[in-house]
Amino acid sequence: MMLHRIITDFDVIGGSKDLLERVDRYGARGVLLDENKKIALMYMKKVDLFKLPGGGIEEDENSEVAFLREIQEETGFECEIIEELGIVEEHKNINKFLQLSYCFLASKLPSDQNQSLSKNEQELGFELQWFELDHALRLLRQSFKKCEDYSMKFMMLRDATILEYTIKSSTRVN
Repeated sequence: MMLHRIITDFDVIGGSKDLLERVDRYGARGVLLDENKKIALMYMKKVDLFKLPGGGIEEDENSEVAFLREIQEETGFECEIIEELGIVEEHKNINKFLQLSYCFLASKLPSDQNQSLSKNEQELGFELQWFELDHALRLLRQSFKKCEDYSMKFMMLRDATILEYTIKSSTRVN
């Protein structure tokens, strides 16, 4: 069974479980493993939070191409997709914004690290860090708990969900 998680305001701030109908943004993100089965997390220094690598799908891309591009831009490494994990929907009712993320498990290929961070990612102080599975999951859960920004809380919960699913379902990470 593939991951299909729906996250609503109820999961993030309590309240309603209302679902939005129109997708505002499509994303591609997921779990990147190194040769030691450590997980790549992006540390955002400015806000002292962690996230999985990934981002938006551009008009001329499919989800796989976008994922490979986002991994290269954020981590500096090329990767090989091992498997598609599924989809996470983020129904941000306060913002009237629905994001649908295609999620993947990938392995890092030996390549030179050459990040290409966006201005926003640079401002947030993106820094690539590698962690053991359990430690990475703890960091994502802690990030969710301490985050006070409405939209970022969705991101933290989404990423913890993706990693939890990966740990439970994939034989390639254990």
